[in-house]
Amino acid sequence: MTESHDPNNSSDVTVILTIDHREMLELFGRIHTTTDPEERRDLADAGTAEVMRHSVAEEMFVYPEMEKHLPNGSEEVEHDKKEHDELVQAMKKLEGLEATDPAFLDQVSEVEKLLDHHAHDEEDEQFPKLRQHFDQDKLNEMGEKVQQAKKVAPTRPHPSAPHSELFHKTVGAGVGMVDRLRDKLMGRETNS
Repeated sequence: MTESHDPNNSSDVTVILTIDHREMLELFGRIHTTTDPEERRDLADAGTAEVMRHSVAEEMFVYPEMEKHLPNGSEEVEHDKKEHDELVQAMKKLEGLEATDPAFLDQVSEVEKLLDHHAHDEEDEQFPKLRQHFDQDKLNEMGEKVQQAKKVAPTRPHPSAPHSELFHKTVGAGVGMVDRLRDKLMGRETNS
């Protein structure tokens, strides 16, 4: 490593993804503090959109680097993709529930549990490895790519979509465009 890691560097991919984790968990956590069904739905939609953007960006630009350069990188990526799939399935269930349904808050808690587990795996185990194997310039380059990818990524869970770099780079932007159009037409809140 040619440079030391700067935990305050807002371009560093590990910093960006850690901030994402905090913001996503905070959005889902706020659902428990309101009794207004419309606000609950808006928060769930915004949280779901953020998780989708984050996951797709990771799959496009972080996981390929992990597979190539980290010891056991392929196994770690496969584990993360399974966790992403569990999150997508849980968010799809949440999307299908009315915010007034008693099962809604239980499903929010399930999403939070899965998200918290995934965040800890990445932050405690994988991000230190990324910082060990990549210099600051590479971490910044990945961070910039992740930020760009989040702008075009899908905002809705698509359980049948593959968790692959090729899919996200070729079809994902179109899916994201359709999602954002649907969000706008339906008045769905997807920004925090």
